[in-house]
Formats: sequence, structure tokens, C-alpha cells
Amino acid sequence: MTRIILIGCNGSMGRVVAENAAFSGRFEVVAGVDVSAGGQPGFPVYRHAGRVREAADVIIDFSHPAALSGNLALAAREGIPIVIATTGLSQEQQQEIRECAKTVPVFLSFNMSLGVNLMLRLAKQAALLLYGDFDIEIVEKHHNRKLDAPSGTAIMLADAISGVLPEKPRYVYDRHARRMKRDKAEIGISSIRGGTIVGEHEVIFAGNDEIIEIRHTAMSRDIFAVGALRAAQFIIGKAPGLYDMDDLVSE
Repeated sequence: MTRIILIGCNGSMGRVVAENAAFSGRFEVVAGVDVSAGGQPGFPVYRHAGRVREAADVIIDFSHPAALSGNLALAAREGIPIVIATTGLSQEQQQEIRECAKTVPVFLSFNMSLGVNLMLRLAKQAALLLYGDFDIEIVEKHHNRKLDAPSGTAIMLADAISGVLPEKPRYVYDRHARRMKRDKAEIGISSIRGGTIVGEHEVIFAGNDEIIEIRHTAMSRDIFAVGALRAAQFIIGKAPGLYDMDDLVSE
């Protein structure tokens, strides 16, 4: 039985991870961390990661960027691998994660869906083939309670595409303030917030007289929970370092 410390356990994703862990029969949440009051059936909940004393095999973090330092400190202090699925992290926080990965295994992905990570591969391949002749736009849609925009997945898609292009493109987030012709050396990123949309991401390659679209639609949060649990199992026993979904699907 894999023992988990679940950070952000009272949030929407935290509850889904706990349910999937219990249903699988292969995982046990031994402790939770959440700023909101109230416990979960079967395990204690602490307001801060520094108060956790239960032994565990892995940490799964679906919390808030503000909690990152404390979560990494718990992983480093106890020598526990950590899976980070929190979005909205700053460049400084991502550097903090890289520093922590020097001492413990860290799995970082802004989207735990295997389908989205297949989409990443397809988008990179398309970008290589279509570079120079097609404009690239990314559109992401989420529910009206999501705090960060654009989504971490949209940035992940843009970064993946940017990484394979001969010249690094510029990201354009707010086109209404730009009264000028679209530059070829840019990737447009647009965000939509409304209703209960779980998550939809689309990469549009727009050329002369043709459009190619790569789209992923999440129908429920379960896909992210299943991916996080797979990542947790994958990272246990690994050497210190920074891992992602590419490492998981390539193993």
C-alpha cells in the first residue's frame, strides 16, 4: 500500500484524488494538508505542511502556489518524493522546485492527464513541420472558479512548441491592446472562464486556406487524479531530480 500525504485535500482536485486513491485499493492517504477547516474521513488534516508527522511514501500537491515553500520543506525534511500539480507558479517558484529536486525526487506537471501530454507531443511535431507558414494560437477554457489565467497547461503547450522552433516566439496574451498586424514570431494565448468547464485546450495552426486544430477536452477531474496517482507510483524509488510526464510515459 502506497502511503500519501495529500496537500490541498479539501479542494476540488484533492477530494477527487482521495476518492480515486481509496477506490484503487493500492493507495492510502495517511494525512492531508489544507488551509480550510474540516477533516476527511479516515485521515487527519493539518493547516500547514510543517505540522505533518505521519510517515508516507510520497506527497501529492494540488494546493496553492503560496503553500509551495512549506510543501517543499516537508519533502526535503523527510526525504519524501513529491508530485506537484499546482498551477500558477512563478519563475522564482519553479527555480525553488529545481533546487529542491537536487535533494529529493520531484515530479512537476501543470496537467496530469496522459491525453494532454500526448497533445504536447503532437503540437511539437506539428510546429516543426508547419513553422514559418502557419500562425499559432492557443485557446484554453476553464470553470469560473479558476484563479490563474492563462492556465498552466496553456503555458506548458506554448513552452513545448517554443522549445522546438528555430527562433523563440513571443507570447501575446492581450491582443485587444495591440493595434498592429499580427507578427509571425508570436504565439497568441487566450483564456475563457465560465460555468463548470473542467478544462479544454486547443492549439490552432492557421495557414493560407487551411487550419489545423489539436484539441483536448477533459470530461471530469478523474483523469487528473488518475494521472497524479500514476506519477506518485512512478517517482517512488527514483533518484533526486526533476521528472515530468514525458519521463513517465517513456518508461
